[in-house]
Amino acid sequence: MHFPMKSAYTIKEAQKNLSAVVRHAERGSLATITRRKKPVAHIISAERLSAIAETMEILADSAAMKAIRDAEAGKGKWYSIEDLAD
Repeated sequence: MHFPMKSAYTIKEAQKNLSAVVRHAERGSLATITRRKKPVAHIISAERLSAIAETMEILADSAAMKAIRDAEAGKGKWYSIEDLAD
């Protein structure tokens, strides 16, 4: 029988079931660690953390953000595939 994984764990539960908590995070879910019913930490996969870091880098790049805003406003430059160099 398969039981759904919970997403919040007390510190004691997380210590007892660390492997399961890590597997939960590896599947792309956020595992929240609580103390006295308040979140104190989160466990996420390395892949998800990498994606977050990449997004933050793009958001911090003013040229990239301008290009995104221009594209969203329909002001972006378009090139045909034939115009691009090999």
